[in-house]
Formats: sequence, C-alpha cells, structure tokens
Amino acid sequence: MTAELHILTGAYAVNAVPEEEAEAFKRHLRGCPACAQEVREFQETAARLGSALAAVPPPRLRNATLAQVARTRQWPPLVAAVRRPRAAKKPPIRVALWGAAAAAAGALVFGLVTTNTEPGTDPAQRQLASVNSVLTAPDASTAKGAEPGTATVVTSRSQGKIVVLAGDLPPLAPGKAYQVWFIGKSGVHSAGMLADDGPHRTRPVLADLPGGIDRVGITAEPAGGSPAPTVPAVVMVNLA
Repeated sequence: MTAELHILTGAYAVNAVPEEEAEAFKRHLRGCPACAQEVREFQETAARLGSALAAVPPPRLRNATLAQVARTRQWPPLVAAVRRPRAAKKPPIRVALWGAAAAAAGALVFGLVTTNTEPGTDPAQRQLASVNSVLTAPDASTAKGAEPGTATVVTSRSQGKIVVLAGDLPPLAPGKAYQVWFIGKSGVHSAGMLADDGPHRTRPVLADLPGGIDRVGITAEPAGGSPAPTVPAVVMVNLA
C-alpha cells in the first residue's frame, strides 16, 4: 500500500484522488518529505500552466451560455422513487490508481481547454501545452534528485519526450546559468538552459527523449552554455 501511494503525487496535486485514498495519502505525506515536495512542484506547475494560457472568454461564449440557461429546465422532472442497487465492492487499489491518473490528466487538460478558447499560436503556449501532455501521459514516469534544491524529471516513452522541472537551486554567481545534461552510454549531451520563472523556480525544459540515457544532471555554466559540463553537477537525477 505504501509503495503504491508514492505514485499518487500527480493526481493528488490536482485534487483527482478519491476521498478515501486522499485521506490515506494525506497521512502518508506527513511522514514522506519527498512526496510532499513533489506534490508542491506539481501544484506549482499546474498553476503556471493555467495562468500562462489564461484568456478572456469571447463575448459570444457568455451569450451562448445565458441562452442555454434560459432553455434549460431548472428543476428535475418528478419521477417515482427508484430503489438504488447496493453499492458495488470497492475496486482494488490498482484500479483506483488508474482512475485517479485518468482524472488528473483530465483536470489539467480541462484547465488548458477552458482557459484558452481559441487555438494557440504563441510558441510559449504551444510549449506549455506540450509539457502538460507529457505530465499527464498515461505512461508518465517520475524521478527526483536527492541533492539540495529540487529537480524532478518526467518521461513519456509513448510521446518520446522528457520534461525537467527544477526550483530552489543554489544562487548563481554573476555570468552563470544552469544547464541541463542528458547522460548515458552515448556520452553527455546538452538538453538546454534553465530559464528563470520567478523567485526560486525555473521554466520547464522539454526535449525529445534520447535513447540510452540513465541520468539527468544540472550544472552551473557560463550564461551562454557550454558544449560539455565544466563543473560537477549541482543536481543529479537517476532515471533507472
């Protein structure tokens, strides 16, 4: 039961866990700092995704909604009382987890759809939509670094994508910036720079998932980036 609770962080962050499982997960959070931190990261990411894509609904949407309200029955029709069947047995925890994961995906996708009524053409909006797609993929896998600061890596092999989320990293010296590296049998390859996104947090890094990598590292490099790491990693995340 405890091992399975660890995978509920994403669903719990968007309030998509059934009430009974949510209570059990709350108790689990009190004794698991790693899961508590991961929940905070997912909540911050979900909030940034929603706020970045927020848009004022067009007037036609309000008019259409009011017109539909005027045509909709406000009270249910009177019907004879129907005896409700006995509640089915509670499904096993693994079935409930699949439902929670699906609900989490639906919650985030719903937020993107309802906050942007027109197809987005802005590159930042498309980037955030792609990040959201990886975070809510059915096969999304999460790994977390153990060093000071926070770094979470989410991969989806079905989409062939990887997302790196980082925050609370040590302050940088002037002229320095954080750079993300993919590390594996084929060597070390840059995945891009971490851009600031407010105090103590950075924007998600989205990249194609290369084959054969088993670690993701973050180093402090010159602001323009380096062709290879020049210093030891500040954070190292093992994917295996």
